[in-house]
Amino acid sequence: MSKPNLQHASCHSCEVRHTSLFKSLCQEGVKSIDDAKDCTLYKKNEPVFVEGAYPKGVFCIKSGKIKVFTIGESGKEQIIRIAKQGDVVGFRSLFSEEPYRLSATTLEESSICFIKIEDFKEQVNKEPDLLQAVLKELSKESGERAMFIKTMAQKTVRQRLAIILLVLDEIYKDHQINLSREDLANYVGTATETVIRLLKEFKEEEWIEIHGRTIELKNIQSLVQEAEF
Repeated sequence: MSKPNLQHASCHSCEVRHTSLFKSLCQEGVKSIDDAKDCTLYKKNEPVFVEGAYPKGVFCIKSGKIKVFTIGESGKEQIIRIAKQGDVVGFRSLFSEEPYRLSATTLEESSICFIKIEDFKEQVNKEPDLLQAVLKELSKESGERAMFIKTMAQKTVRQRLAIILLVLDEIYKDHQINLSREDLANYVGTATETVIRLLKEFKEEEWIEIHGRTIELKNIQSLVQEAEF
């Protein structure tokens, strides 16, 4: 059964475009992308792309969130990044012409626009500002990821959880963090049971409030001090 296509999703009126890689496109470029793209509604926990597959295009998140992850030797997920509304994912492998090194799956119902590889590359070649935005994003993410991995490797599990909660608070912004304990553990890089125990400690210390599945940060300063981040 095919996914529902969102016919009403126009790039011209899309506010998300102004926070994405495509914010610098001229009107002609916007029209070209709008004509070429296919916007689709994904259900929760639905794969967007899979490690090992060859890329066919790029994905721009109109709404929702995606976890980008790899599978370790033990078969356990390690979440590398959580992409949110306005983020473009999947374009890094286009330029290396290699299979995806990571997988991506929706964390919630998400509206995602897909742009074929040839259409995306055509706009990159036509629009110097888009090329600069892509190169800047590649450089920025590479540097941030290297620093993040280095920082996390030097932290205790408790400190890593504090860091991830602060990162997630920025991603979810005005909403409570809504992530399963398993996904949270896979982001922190520890066992689910350990995350549950540490969340209980943070709650007892009045740093967070837990509302069923969701988490609300109550004392960001204490979390920052704990994280030393």
